[in-house]
Amino acid sequence: MVMSGEKAGSGPGLRERKKQLTYQAVSDAAIAMFLERGFDKVSVAEVAAAADISKPTLFRYFPAKEDLVLHRFADHEDESARVVAERPPGEGPLDALHRHFLDGLDRRDPVTGLCDVPEVLKFHRLLYGTPSLVARMYAYQGRSEAALARALGDGLPERLAAGQIIAVLRILALENWRRIDAGESADQVHAPAVRAAEQAFMQLRTGLESEPEPESERESESERGRQPRG
Repeated sequence: MVMSGEKAGSGPGLRERKKQLTYQAVSDAAIAMFLERGFDKVSVAEVAAAADISKPTLFRYFPAKEDLVLHRFADHEDESARVVAERPPGEGPLDALHRHFLDGLDRRDPVTGLCDVPEVLKFHRLLYGTPSLVARMYAYQGRSEAALARALGDGLPERLAAGQIIAVLRILALENWRRIDAGESADQVHAPAVRAAEQAFMQLRTGLESEPEPESERESESERGRQPRG
């Protein structure tokens, strides 16, 4: 049954849209306060008062104080899984993820770390400069890993691959942000970021050893190691 004011197939209903607007408004108010005074110096009660809601209501939307900041990452939790699920026919999962990351670099997507917009830099400094936020972010990344593993097939090999891929994306983004935070522009970092991504995805394909040592050479070294000295 379609409720009044909602149309079948028209996307999220009115209640869900209102919920998302509340999420955004409360999160924006909290982040503004955190940026001005520091994450640890603002209480949840102050955030609730600024958003004109009660503290229990705030916790219904955000189970932890850290989620007020990390809410901005919620839409990206299943991004890698969606890229794999929606890839064109004939394209491998790793190729799709590689292409998507390079596209993100070109677009200066903040998720790639390659964004020097002042507001984004302030947000990243808040995030990476607050240990409790960094720790909480790993929970978000754990859910990203689980979603990607399911998209790949959810067996042990797929879970191992998902863990490696999510780690690579995190490290690449962090390295890009560190360079920009040190004073380089996004344009200056772009070419090195592309090269780093190429290297990272190549390593995902080949492993730590790009070329396994021939069996005959390993046997010869083993024999030499067993020969008596002097």
